[in-house]
Amino acid sequence: MLLVPVFKTLTHLPPYMGMLLGLGLIWVITEIIHSGKDEQDKNFHSVLYAIRKADTPSILFFLGILLSVAALEASGVLGSMATQLDKTFNSSTLIVSLIGLLSAIVDNVPLVAASMGMYSMDQYATDHFFWHFLAYCTGVGGSILIIGSAAGIAAMGIEKIEFFWYLKKIGWLALVGYISGILVFLLLQFAGF
Repeated sequence: MLLVPVFKTLTHLPPYMGMLLGLGLIWVITEIIHSGKDEQDKNFHSVLYAIRKADTPSILFFLGILLSVAALEASGVLGSMATQLDKTFNSSTLIVSLIGLLSAIVDNVPLVAASMGMYSMDQYATDHFFWHFLAYCTGVGGSILIIGSAAGIAAMGIEKIEFFWYLKKIGWLALVGYISGILVFLLLQFAGF
């Protein structure tokens, strides 16, 4: 997974290609390392065996997200959406706050990936306030509704938490925390911290 941001930074190619390259490299290296072992031992240490044990739906989910976002970016949809948002709201702080609220419905991973396709590093440098604020808003905004994060979906299944119970008992607290965090985040930004 570390290869993905390094690959993206060095080659400027879509992140999903970095994921696939990383998987390919691991596969080749494990085949070389275990080439002298007997077939049964070799299969136990193969990438194919590890993939069988992995949470394949989650892996395919993230790979699908990265592929979809790359397609939207390549077709120019994300750039057009960023232009339209900038014209409509004229405030990056408001746009990111709305993206955070949207992450309560849509998982934050596709929203962050799409935002990275919408706004370039030329517009906002690597360590710019925009990216820090986006990380906060999408991460915390996903907790407003229990369906906004993979952890929330898992909690619904494991702990048998009902959507409306969460909305009534926890959702408003998460929203208050989200808005309070935004205010503190902005206060620290404008105070120069």
